[in-house]
Amino acid sequence: MATREFIAMGTASMLPTRYRAHNSYAVRFDSQLVLFDPGEGAQRGCTLAGVSIAKATAVCVTHFHGDHCLGLPGVVQRRSVDNNANSKSSPLPIFYPGDGQEYFDRLRHATIFHDSSHIEERPITAAGEQATLGPLTLTALPLKHRDTTYGYRLDEPDGVSVDSELLAQFEIAGPDVGKLLNQGWIDGPNGRVEASDVTVPKKGQSMAFIMDTMPCDSILELARDVDLMVCESTYIHEHVDLAEKYMHMTARQAAEFATEAGARRLVLTHFSARYPDSQVYGDEASQYHDDVVVADELSTTEFPPVIKGD
Repeated sequence: MATREFIAMGTASMLPTRYRAHNSYAVRFDSQLVLFDPGEGAQRGCTLAGVSIAKATAVCVTHFHGDHCLGLPGVVQRRSVDNNANSKSSPLPIFYPGDGQEYFDRLRHATIFHDSSHIEERPITAAGEQATLGPLTLTALPLKHRDTTYGYRLDEPDGVSVDSELLAQFEIAGPDVGKLLNQGWIDGPNGRVEASDVTVPKKGQSMAFIMDTMPCDSILELARDVDLMVCESTYIHEHVDLAEKYMHMTARQAAEFATEAGARRLVLTHFSARYPDSQVYGDEASQYHDDVVVADELSTTEFPPVIKGD
């Protein structure tokens, strides 16, 4: 059965705490496993969360502040260890701001190791579509932070879904269903049936990953009509002056953007150490959006159900 979920291995911002590790996230989207912003401790976080680095199909780094990338050496070197036992592994594309190449190089070769990681460097030099990951399209847009930062969006193409009631109506069942879908038609008990007779439109799902930014237009573009919007909310709105000073966002701002963009579910993360109880973020954001999840360490958040029909 297809799995579509967001996993948080670490939810802290600049400073990890006793209860929050540095940023580190993963998205399972059917056959794709995309790692986002592997901060310090990402390798162990993956182990604790049951996320296999060997099965990762891409890594996306938003920017080169330490809390978003200090775990990259561990991810690369763990990939090498796993590849030593599996020489057939596919290349692992890593996306990152192209003007930070020197930082990527340092992280990529941080220590001595036998490199069989099969890393494919994918520096981002312009906004827009960056790659296709299986059926998914990966897009990157610039955010507004103190250094070059990109937000990411994953999009699945629209498709169709079989309607069981329509199948029953046309008396199509068992292996005939697969035959109908594969060849586009079948001669049923009551005449010819076209695949379009028993299917309904299914909107492709999407998600946005938005870290370390102050309010900007790219947030709306990245999050427009997504099923899942993962967004930094470093502060609550009581401290909006600090958010502006350090070019971050508050939980209220994240929720307001999610509502304006039409995002179906909002996941908050990247929490300041000044708030020991992360529920303050959810309490604030829930006043401005009706489906808010406060990410906990090693928590999993499912995508909302697929939308079928017109």
